[in-house]
Order: sequence, then structure tokens, then C-alpha cells
Amino acid sequence: MFIVPPNNFNQTPMWNNVPMFSPAPMMPLPNFDMLDDTRQKPMYPTPPSNEEFEIPPTSPVKNNILYNQGWLTTQIGKYIKIEFLIGTNMLIDREGVLKQVGISYIVIQESGTNDLLMCDIYSIKFVRVFDTQPKKCIP
Repeated sequence: MFIVPPNNFNQTPMWNNVPMFSPAPMMPLPNFDMLDDTRQKPMYPTPPSNEEFEIPPTSPVKNNILYNQGWLTTQIGKYIKIEFLIGTNMLIDREGVLKQVGISYIVIQESGTNDLLMCDIYSIKFVRVFDTQPKKCIP
């Protein structure tokens, strides 16, 4: 014996007669006085503008010396040698005076040409900071 399924999309199958859940009754909303100023204020306070700060906020990556960018900002103005990993096994190095540190780049001033060189910070593997203070000789 073959049972023909309903071919009209408006018909419901016989196994779907019982509702799965009944909707919860709606709670009545309280009546608010629209002239009341306390309810017209925003729920969250607005953040302070930059004029209210003595020092405008910056990225925590650049402020915290536990990050590479934060530590490198403490070395601005010093002569450095940086080794970059290019590809999987090639190291190249650049050296000069560290001028600027951003979130994803650094700028060094090359010693031979005085050119500014912007470098990708994510390919840096080694940074050598040269001590510019002369050593005292012990006689």
C-alpha cells in the first residue's frame, strides 16, 4: 500500500499537529513619564575626549616594554643592528640609528647614506643595540 504525501505546501503533515512549545504570556510594560529627565540620560557614560587627558592614550603595545615595539621605543636614538628573516632561511641585516617605532614598522637612519629605511617589525629576529658610551680602562 502506498501513502501519497501532501502536495500542497499549505497542508501540514499529520505528525506535526501538536505544537512544540507554547509562547509565554507577555508581561505588561510599565508606564513611564516621558518628561522625566533621569530616564532620558544614556545608560553608559560617554568616554572622555582627548582634550581631557594630559597625554592622549596610545596603543598598549607601544607603551609596554614587554612587547617588542614597547622595548624598541626605549632604544630610539641609539645605533642598532637588526637582522631580518626573509623567507624561511635567509637572514639580512641593516644598521643605523633608530628613529621611529610604529605598531608594525620601525624607521632607521642608515649610517652610510643618511637615508631613512622603514622596516617590517614582524620579520625582525635579532636586534643589537651598540653601547655608545666609551669604556673606562682600568690601569
